[in-house]
Amino acid sequence: MLGEYRITGRRASDIAADVERAVAEGQLAPGAALPPLRDLAGELGVNPNTVAAAYRLLRERGVIETAGRRGSRIRPRPATTPRDEARLPVPPGARDLSAGNPDPALLPPLGPALAAAAAGPTVLYGEPVAEPELLDGFRAEFRADGAPDGELAVCSGALDSIGRVLAATLRTGDTVAVEDPGWGSVLDLVPALGLRTAGVPVDDEGPLPDAVAAALDAGARALVVTSRAQNPTGAALTPARAAALRTVLAARPHTVLIEDDHGHGMVDQPFQSLASDGRGGTTVTHRALIRSAAKALGPDLRVAVLTGDADTVARVLGRQRLDAGWVSHLLQRAVVELRRTDAAPAAAYRARRDALLTALAAYGVRAHGKSGVNVWVPVPDETAVSAALLHRGWVVAPGSRFRLGSPPAIRIGIAALAPAEAPALAAAIADALRGPAHGSRVT
Repeated sequence: MLGEYRITGRRASDIAADVERAVAEGQLAPGAALPPLRDLAGELGVNPNTVAAAYRLLRERGVIETAGRRGSRIRPRPATTPRDEARLPVPPGARDLSAGNPDPALLPPLGPALAAAAAGPTVLYGEPVAEPELLDGFRAEFRADGAPDGELAVCSGALDSIGRVLAATLRTGDTVAVEDPGWGSVLDLVPALGLRTAGVPVDDEGPLPDAVAAALDAGARALVVTSRAQNPTGAALTPARAAALRTVLAARPHTVLIEDDHGHGMVDQPFQSLASDGRGGTTVTHRALIRSAAKALGPDLRVAVLTGDADTVARVLGRQRLDAGWVSHLLQRAVVELRRTDAAPAAAYRARRDALLTALAAYGVRAHGKSGVNVWVPVPDETAVSAALLHRGWVVAPGSRFRLGSPPAIRIGIAALAPAEAPALAAAIADALRGPAHGSRVT
């Protein structure tokens, strides 16, 4: 319920803005029920159609959701309250493993690359928006990995790329099939674009094919899949799972397929294309494969290259020209310079993941972390376990940041976790799971 808060406004835009402000300031909590249309219209002295228009705006902006006769409620994660804000405090001396960042020690120094980039020619309006050497390098890698040939675009990171593709191919109210658990930023982005989410369960090999088929048959127009280093579970597509998903997509060729391969350059599992039909064609009409420099080279390098069908890429580039214009050529050139040397962090990340998974297995604790920089641990009560670990000096991410309807868990960022620390962390997790709230079983 709204409690003491009262919605104000006479126009639909004013009513919507007032609700958005209240959500951002914490006056309207996630799950709070909004008044029925006619009741609020009576309170405000406006036509019910005005309130209906305000609620429609709020749905399109990802602030509220409507469930038939149960009325309208503030979304569990409204767009004005990003999931990343749900962080636990980090006490002095505690080990913060909640962020999922790459290890700075494994990232290449940016200074020389930026200096080399700055030595290049000044780019003026009307010139090509992408560095030819950057496109040539990524085109060769896409082709070598079996991705279908396509047009290329440079965007400001993986999330920017995903958002641009969705905005270019879908309409307000369309449904997007997303991994559950999945990347919290995508789970926030989809409703912020005025789209709906349909969660698809994930195991260590990627999204479950039957669940993907069910979501698409129920009306989802797009599918977002993480190829490797899935956040938060570490899932990586296997050849068998990729083949099963290609079969699903080939039977539904009008699906907009977005493959997020942000782990490229810092994982050692081979890439599995979902868009290629293996005969020189594609499984779907609209597609985009995205590779970002953020994890392998540094999060501040907001550069990603995507390849896709001509129509999708043309729409992305057309809209980009109208807002951002292009991605800085200084950053593009820096990425070119950094890609000349292979930092090869994959082996280091594998050693850290394996050390923690092995230590957890010794206590009978089930966990997931096939690739990437995260380990996902199912727990009975993520709030209680996170609090117990905080008390023991370990800060982890509650799984609620990454879930729609999947069971509770915690996410542990292993990038900066030394293998020698793994036994102590595993013991703390086992201890937390044996706490009074959970009985004595650790499974």
